[in-house]
Amino acid sequence: MRVNSSVVEQAQQMDTSRRNVVVLAGCQALTQVKMSMLIAIAGLSGYALAADKTWATLPITIYVIGSALATLPSGAFMKRHGRRNGFSLGALFGIAGGLICAGALWLHSFWLLCAGTATLGVFVAFGRAYRFAAADAAPKDFKAKAISLVLAGGIVGGVLGPNLANWTKDAWTGLAFGASFLAITVISALTLVALRPLRIPPLTAAERAEPGRPLSQIMRQPAFIVAVTASAVGYGIMNLLMVATPLAMHHHEYPFSSTAFVLEWHLIGMFAPSFFTGHLITRFGTLPVMTAGAVLNLVCIGIALSGDTVVHFWASLFLLGVGWNFLFTAGSTLLTETYRPSEREKTQSMHDFITFATMAVTSLVSGAMLSREEWGWHAINYGSLPFVGAVLIAIVWLATMRSGPSASPR
Repeated sequence: MRVNSSVVEQAQQMDTSRRNVVVLAGCQALTQVKMSMLIAIAGLSGYALAADKTWATLPITIYVIGSALATLPSGAFMKRHGRRNGFSLGALFGIAGGLICAGALWLHSFWLLCAGTATLGVFVAFGRAYRFAAADAAPKDFKAKAISLVLAGGIVGGVLGPNLANWTKDAWTGLAFGASFLAITVISALTLVALRPLRIPPLTAAERAEPGRPLSQIMRQPAFIVAVTASAVGYGIMNLLMVATPLAMHHHEYPFSSTAFVLEWHLIGMFAPSFFTGHLITRFGTLPVMTAGAVLNLVCIGIALSGDTVVHFWASLFLLGVGWNFLFTAGSTLLTETYRPSEREKTQSMHDFITFATMAVTSLVSGAMLSREEWGWHAINYGSLPFVGAVLIAIVWLATMRSGPSASPR
């Protein structure tokens, strides 16, 4: 009887996990539509409003800073009030952020635009936990696939986001991209509806009360260091080149439709592999998949340095997306090995805080480098190479430690 009961409980847990994955993948899809629209339009909106064009990408940088600053508080909120309540609060910030950005364009206020993108960043801080929420409720052998499948929802954003930005950019007569930001508000409202079926088991009272190990101790684990290195560098380089692409193509006088096409395929590269990345991690392990992601980044940079045609931008950005997927999915999966249930929110939040802080730096650097004629697009790509090398060194370091006679318990 106990065996049968255990089998039934496992089957019920798996069914719940699969339903949660579907819900969270849908939320990821809506989130990625907004994020891809924001990447496509925020730099160009900032360029139109900024008196000093060096600061054209500052709205994107502020968006990332807002995400970084909200990451740790969002994790604490969800530990106390649950995942669904946290995600719902984040969606409210998304509604407000879209309205503020539209108002900034109407008032021709660069700094109000920055305030709006910062508010959108708070939404993203909550939404980044979708993949971890799926993993938390999943059996051990389904965690990598749960993370990967939730990220796969982002392919909708890859296809729809840049096109929606293109379709709506002139819908508000006389106010370029105003309707695009209003669309972001509507999509944020839809996220509230999509979250309703989510069922994530809450932490027990004892788990909520238990402080767990100090964060500094968790962060000293080699697996944590490598997980964060892979995710932060993967996201940092991806963000550096992705943010620079609309401005670089604008400097080459390509139409916005070409930029939207390149970003669309970049986002497809980011999320389409998620349908099989989890399987690859389960079969080959996190470190080999990370290595493949770093190698793809090197190939991406090589293509970007070889020419400035639309085809070069397209191929480079597509491979950049696939490399990001391997690094970020594997890094997120590796992170789940480093914490206990009572430690999960603070560990996940610190991982994402470091990742977002890296993104903030790369967003600002991207605009500054493109604004200087002696640097530009090629310098950005050359500057990415040492960081890809750092990921490869970190992977070799952890692999060497794990191949030793003993491994330290977490």
